[in-house]
Amino acid sequence: MRSNRSLDVVRVVTHLGALIPLVTLIWDIVLNRLSVNPIQDITFRTGKPALVLLVLTLACTPAKTIFGLRDALRIRRTLGLYSFSYACLHFLVFVGLDYGLDLLLLREAILEKPYALVGFLAFLTLIPLAITSTVNWMRRLGRRWKLLHRLVYVTGTLAVVHYVWLVKSDIRQPLAFGAAIGLLLLARLPVIGRAARRMRVKFRTNVIV
Repeated sequence: MRSNRSLDVVRVVTHLGALIPLVTLIWDIVLNRLSVNPIQDITFRTGKPALVLLVLTLACTPAKTIFGLRDALRIRRTLGLYSFSYACLHFLVFVGLDYGLDLLLLREAILEKPYALVGFLAFLTLIPLAITSTVNWMRRLGRRWKLLHRLVYVTGTLAVVHYVWLVKSDIRQPLAFGAAIGLLLLARLPVIGRAARRMRVKFRTNVIV
């Protein structure tokens, strides 16, 4: 019973935390509190939450294998879908507000601006991940599901490169995201998982003693 209650709390906190950036953005739009470049502001404030939530999605498996937090796996899909939702908003702002749905201008931007091309590729890789995130797809694909969803690390890498090329000057924050993704990828190595399990068992034994 306690386990179910704690999972419910985790899920509520996950939804609230994921929605806060969107609610604050809408609030600032309504109150006309955006920067002097509102489209750029909206673009940034939809893209950054997408990347943050993507990193949190990647952190779920290491959180379970290293720290034994089983609830992390149960919110992984939720975090991933929120990340995809923000990425969709980010993309729609780019094609709709920034380029006015002008296909010719969009084509030129994607082909001529490296950050736009990489960002577009990152968005494309998210689509099959979002579509196949359900239990039915997991059963349908079997072992291929895990192989497909490793694509998320490619998505994360592309998103970081997109961020670096977009900001150009101060790249400390995008590099921090890149470092986090690299560490999470290392944390998935079997040797790390085995070492973490041994440490947890040893810790529990010492506590009991």
